[in-house]
Amino acid sequence: MKKKSILLLTILVVAMFLSGCSESIVTPATDEVKIKGAIQDYFMAINDQNWSKAKNCCVNGSDMYYFTCTLQDAVQTLYQYASIVTITCMIKVSNISIEGNYGSTYISGAIIMTAGNYTESENISRNCYLQKVGNYWKIYTI
Repeated sequence: MKKKSILLLTILVVAMFLSGCSESIVTPATDEVKIKGAIQDYFMAINDQNWSKAKNCCVNGSDMYYFTCTLQDAVQTLYQYASIVTITCMIKVSNISIEGNYGSTYISGAIIMTAGNYTESENISRNCYLQKVGNYWKIYTI
């Protein structure tokens, strides 16, 4: 009986050790994963109205950067008329293509903005273009 308990304990310790080791294995993110992450980070930042993070997901001075600034100004204006302004972005990323430091992907989904009793939604279905800046992919136009 004592041998069975020691064997069982040993198996449990080895199993815990092996499962702990598998969590420490790091796989490098591919550029495709980074592009998808950049787009998801951008729209999550818009959802959260974290404007500095959203702008950081864009190439500085690009069309997308200035669009984000305009959106921020529009939301700030809405706050003058409604105490609660929400933005909900639901985006799907597909067909990622990369050529050197430039990438493109197709995004589809919807953006819903609510301010008080007012709601507006827009369906999105278009190409998104990105540029690799350092080790990060950033959006320059949608």
